[in-house]
Amino acid sequence: MSLEPRVSIITLGVRDLARSSAFYAALGWRRSRTAGDAHIAFFALEGIVLALYGREALAQDVGLAAAPGLGPDTFGAVTLAQNLGSEVAVDGAMAEAERAGARILKPAAKAFWGGYSGYFADPDGFPWEIAYNPFLPLSADGALVLPE
Repeated sequence: MSLEPRVSIITLGVRDLARSSAFYAALGWRRSRTAGDAHIAFFALEGIVLALYGREALAQDVGLAAAPGLGPDTFGAVTLAQNLGSEVAVDGAMAEAERAGARILKPAAKAFWGGYSGYFADPDGFPWEIAYNPFLPLSADGALVLPE
């Protein structure tokens, strides 16, 4: 059996589970009421799950030391992204994230690669890119379609 090219869960190590859960709920994301417990929160995304787990506990579970100084003003070499169908949709999503408490890192604008994108940070500093890429179409259900 080979490993399938699929991501089922993205887990973010957060400093304050309640605060981070409230942020994603303010974006309108649906939190599972049956999965998880007081130490982990699961949010249903389209086809995958976003999990929030205490940063120290996650580092311990992985078997690595928690990165010192990783916080809202440092870059952890990972971004999360959501592609949308238009520049107008990007602007709307960025505004919604800001209303939910996100910090705008880079306002949405025309990008050097021919698209339109901006970045915001969640309460733990995880950067999210919101983009419109005219070279990567979306399917009817909003999934990104990679050309062959």
